[in-house]
Parts: sequence; C-alpha cells; structure tokens
Amino acid sequence: MSSIKKIKSLDQIILPEPKPDETYCKTLLDREFVFVGLKKLLGAADFSKAGDRIAGLAADDEISREAARAILSGLTLQHLYDRPLADDRGITDSVMRVGYDIAHEVFDSIADMTFGDLKDHLLRSPDSEMKRIGPGLIPVMAAVLAKLCDVHELICLSKKVRRTTKARTRVGMPGTLSSRCQPNHPTDDLRGVALLVYLGLSEGTGDCLLGMNPAEDSVENVSAVLETLDKIRQETGVPTQICCLGHIKTQLACLEKGAPVDILFQSIAGTDRTLIDEFDVTVDYLDKAYHTMAEQGPLSGQAEQWMYFETGQGSEVSYGKHNGIDMTVCEALCYGLARRYDPFMINNVTGFIGPETHLDNFEMLISNLQDHFMGKLLGLPMGMAPCYTLHSNCTTEGQQMATQLLTAAGANFYMDVYYGMDRMLSYFDTSGHDNQTLREIYGLKPAPEYLTWAVEKGIFQVSEQGTVRRGPNWGNPRIFCNSDVEFQKLLESAPAVYGLENAGPRVANKIQRTLRANQAIAREAIHTDLRMEELDKFDVRVLRTKASSKDAHLNDPELGAHIALEDITALQPEDCDVQVLVSDGLSAEAIHHNMDELLPVLEDGLRSRGFRVSRHIIAPYGRVKLAEEVAEAVRARLVIGLIGERPGGDALASRSMSAYMTYRLDGEEEKQAAAEFSGNSDIAVEVTVISNIYAGGIPPLEAGSLIVEKTGEILENRAAGNRLATLLRDKEKRDA
Repeated sequence: MSSIKKIKSLDQIILPEPKPDETYCKTLLDREFVFVGLKKLLGAADFSKAGDRIAGLAADDEISREAARAILSGLTLQHLYDRPLADDRGITDSVMRVGYDIAHEVFDSIADMTFGDLKDHLLRSPDSEMKRIGPGLIPVMAAVLAKLCDVHELICLSKKVRRTTKARTRVGMPGTLSSRCQPNHPTDDLRGVALLVYLGLSEGTGDCLLGMNPAEDSVENVSAVLETLDKIRQETGVPTQICCLGHIKTQLACLEKGAPVDILFQSIAGTDRTLIDEFDVTVDYLDKAYHTMAEQGPLSGQAEQWMYFETGQGSEVSYGKHNGIDMTVCEALCYGLARRYDPFMINNVTGFIGPETHLDNFEMLISNLQDHFMGKLLGLPMGMAPCYTLHSNCTTEGQQMATQLLTAAGANFYMDVYYGMDRMLSYFDTSGHDNQTLREIYGLKPAPEYLTWAVEKGIFQVSEQGTVRRGPNWGNPRIFCNSDVEFQKLLESAPAVYGLENAGPRVANKIQRTLRANQAIAREAIHTDLRMEELDKFDVRVLRTKASSKDAHLNDPELGAHIALEDITALQPEDCDVQVLVSDGLSAEAIHHNMDELLPVLEDGLRSRGFRVSRHIIAPYGRVKLAEEVAEAVRARLVIGLIGERPGGDALASRSMSAYMTYRLDGEEEKQAAAEFSGNSDIAVEVTVISNIYAGGIPPLEAGSLIVEKTGEILENRAAGNRLATLLRDKEKRDA
C-alpha cells in the first residue's frame, strides 16, 4: 500500500533531557503569583475542572489563572521544547518521546515566537499556515495554545483545518458531517445489534463506521460481531467500514483467524503508566499492530488509513497515573501518539468518565472545544462525542450546546447511539436524530459515497440545486427486512426501543418524555445508599472505605478505592482462594436487585469446586480498585468484586452490576509471565470483567454460574484478563 507511513523507532526520536523545576513569577497590580515547575504553571493556566482540582493542579482563583496564562503567553516555543515533562521518576516516557517526532524544519522557523505571538499569528493567517505549522509542534504546545484561547478562538481556529481520510468512504470532506453507528447491546444479541444498525442506517448514519463495543471481549464473540456487521454491510450494499471495539490484542487475534477487521481500534492514554497498566498496550505493540493491518487488513490496498483511536480528557487523572500533568496536556499527548499512525478516525469521549473529571456542563463543553482544537492543530481527523453520565451534573442540554459549537468548529463526525442512550456502556452520547438535526441546521451532507447509496434507498433526496433533504424512507428501518415477522423479532431483541415515530429530524414528543423520565429515575438511583439491614441475611462483614459520604464517593474515585485507615487492621491474611467483595459503586439498587439470586448460585458453585472462600465483605462507597487492596490484605488469590454500575437511560438499567474478578499475581514466575505479556514490569494484578448483570442483560442466576466457571479458568491457569484469553486460545489450538 502506497500510503503506509514510515514510523521511526523510539530510539530514533531525539528529545532534550528533562530540566529541574524552575520558578515562574508574575505580578498583577500589587499581587505576585509564583508557580514552581512547568507542570504547575500549565495546570494553573487552564479552566478549572474537577480532575485537575482533585489532582491539585487547578488555579486557586481566576486571578491566579490569568497570571499563569500571562506567563505562558510570554514563553517561547523553544523554552517549552527544551523542557519535556518527565514522569514521577524524572524520566520522559515513550508517549512523551513520540510527541517529539515533528517536522523540525517547521519548528525551527517558529521556535523563537512566544505563544501569545503564535496565537495571534494563527488567527491572522490563512488556513494553509495553520496546516503548515501543526506538524512542527510537540503536543504540549498545542495544549498551551488551547489554554490561551477563548471559545470563539477555539472555534475559529479549528474551522480553518480540514483533515480528510479514506477507507471505503471519504470522511471529513468540506460540507460533510459523518457518523459512527454504535449498535451496542447489553448481551451482544446479534439480532438486537442488527436492529440498531438498521435504525442507524435508516437515519443516514454510519457513513464513517459501523462500530460496536462488545460486552464480551473474547475472540469468538468479537469475530461473531464483525461477521454480523460485515454481513449487514454486504447485504444492504452500504459503503462504509466495520469495527468491533474489543481490545486491540483480541482484534488482531480475530484478524489472524480471518475475521473482517476493516478498521483496528484502541483506546490510548497520555502517559505510559496509564497506557500500559490500564489499557494493556505499549507503543511498540501499537507499531506492530499498525504494520500488521497494513499488510493483512481486508482494506489493504484500498484504504489510505486503517487505525481508530479513542481518547478523552481525564483517564490519566482518574487512574492516578498522570505524572503530575493536567488533563488538557495529557489529552494533547494522546494526540501526539495518535499522529504517529495517521489514523482513519479519532473519537474524543470527554465526559465519559464522570464527575471526578468533569463535574458539569461547562467543564465538559470547554474541554471538548479544547480537544477538538488540539487534535485539528496536530493534523488529526477529529470526531467528537460530547457525552455524559448520570452521576455527573452534565445534562442533555449541555451536550446539545457542545455539539452545536463543535459542528460550527468543523467536527468530522459524531456517534449515533439510538436515542442517545447507550444500552451497554450506560452513558449518553449523540444520536442519529442529533446528527440529522445538525446536518439540517448547518447545511451538511453525509460522505459522498454513502449519500449516493442513501438516495437510492430513499433515505435522502437531492434537489436540482444540490440540497439534501430527508427522503420518504428516512427513519424507516423496515426497508432492510424481508418481512414484518422478521422485523418484529428484531424489535423484540433490542432493549429500550420505545417507538419509531419521529417529528422531522427529532424523536416524537411521547418518546422523548419516556426517555427523560427514565433518565430522572436512573439519576435518582445513583444517590441512594445500600440498605445494610437487607444484607444482614448474608454471611457478611462490613468494610469502610476512605469515602465518608455519598458526595465524596461520587466526586473522588480514589477515596472509594482505598480501605479506611481504621479498618485496615480488621483484615488479616486468610490465604483463601476466593474473596467476594460487594460494593454499591454507582448503584446500590443494582446490588439489592441481584444479590438474592446471584449470591446463592455463586456460593454453591464455589463450594462444589472445592475453593476456599473467605467470609464475604460488603464495602459501602466502594470502587473497582478497592479489590486490589483487599486482595493484598487478606491474601486472596482472587477477589470477585460485585459492584453496581452507573445507571443508563432504561429504567431497569439502574439495576445493572458487574463482576470484576481481580487475580493477585503471586510468585516470581507468575509476575514475570504477566510482565512479559503486558509490558508492565510493576504489574501486580490481572482483571477479568463480566458486565451487564441484571434482568435486561445477563440474568443474575446465569451470571452466578458464569462467574464460577470463569473463577475456575482463572485459578487453574493462574492468569486473568487478556493473558488468560490468550492462554485459553493457545490451549484450544493445541487440543485441536
């Protein structure tokens, strides 16, 4: 393929040595402001956001913020280039290093400019100058500019850059707005998936991608999803590409087996610690994946790009692995990493994590505008997903304001989640109705190849003047089914489809009222506490976390991840096989609606297999990572963490919980094997997840048996997560 990008090895990328922290000072009127170290200065210059406040990086007040911005405005690009941000050990990690792979001749031409001068220069210059300068910037420079821009400037500058990519369709062309159809289903029911794809196609979405997040990240399941999506693509004739957003290692294993992996996906992070420890991938592995797709991908020779990355402010801070770097800079570092692979698409999901990173509408909105600007400046094809969860103070209206501004700024694409309510991930994103509304407001079209197909299907009509309007089949998924009986069966397989009636490009009012009422019910469930008296019937002991209240628990995830100091001594080494840990997480109702059926099945199954099981623990205000401290304290081989998940928009979704199975690595042999597989030399645990346990997903009785089965696999193979999946696949090959 002629468009394969030559990727420099990490040791070929030269960057300066980190420097000791310097002191930056600024006097405003009669007040002097002092910032020790570049990281502190960068954090203080940004808009105040929850994640940076928790990390101690946000400015104390508006005056301090403006003092920091004034200092940054006067620094030269060379000053920043000469001071790469080091990790907590004083070392520049691989993600930071990748960001220094720039067009040095461009940088040399602007190195002596101050950031204030550069901002003014970009605002005065034609589009071509912004496109020229971007490749000469390291990511931190893009973050500095984002912190200096107001809303109008972020939009004005972003609008100057178009980044077009090509697979089967061309995405990002002038005058277009594309979408990724996201048919997520709580149990990966392929009939339900098909219905959600048909719903999306009927609304003119999916021209960027048919891309589904699987509930189960196994090679068998991901392959089945890919084959289903590809079958739909071929049967409908829709010109697009497909992707199943499993872990990149799972997808490559599917590719090896012959599955149609058109576009390869991975979530990425702005620090090595987050990328490796939490996302289980390294830069070297991404390099290998890029070349594997170039040589073996189904679109080899046809697509000009084939990688898909998701990012979003906050993951590094939420995991406590941000190296003292603020959220905006970490996000810019993600874009530096993505730029390395000339991706087909970037999807920004700022707002997905919750109130610990973005508390309200303003924080979510301003971060989305910053992210879009930084990605565009660095030359990336930016799709945006301004999204929110019900445990934050973000709302539908805030999300809609964000999409309006981002469309004005020239976003390449949005998500299409039917009704805007993700049935598996329990968060709220844009819908096909939103996409069409924005197209009509701004006079935009789908990708040209897709539009031709959609006109043939009667989904759109094109006037003699070239105006695109909704056609007679817009919003009618029945056109993709052979019979009413088939269509009815599909309707019955997808949860939370309350009707197909539309009002212009919007859902009909009666459907909207149902959606908003269910959101209100689910949001209320987040703020309920465990009813401890109802759990006394189980043989349990209570363990407190450092979160002393519901508000503290919701707004700072670190508190719920640690045992309260006064309770640490209550736990002694028990050297058991299994410890069951029950936490409310983000929905106490999920615990109360599932435990009566799930726990007896789980207990009987564990006993029947001869596992040594400690007395169960209930931990109010607990988070997923609490299991790691519990495993170490009681010396359990495996902790089965049963935890309430964040509620989604279906009224029943407030009852959904997950089982996070945390395996404690023990002994040098296990730790070495895990370290070699993950690339993380400090790895201490591996985790397998079973999600969407509730009446509308995996029923609790079935989930209990499934957890027992998975427990046996983990303890027998002394591995969990992606390493366990790989071991089981290798064993299957040997047995075959």
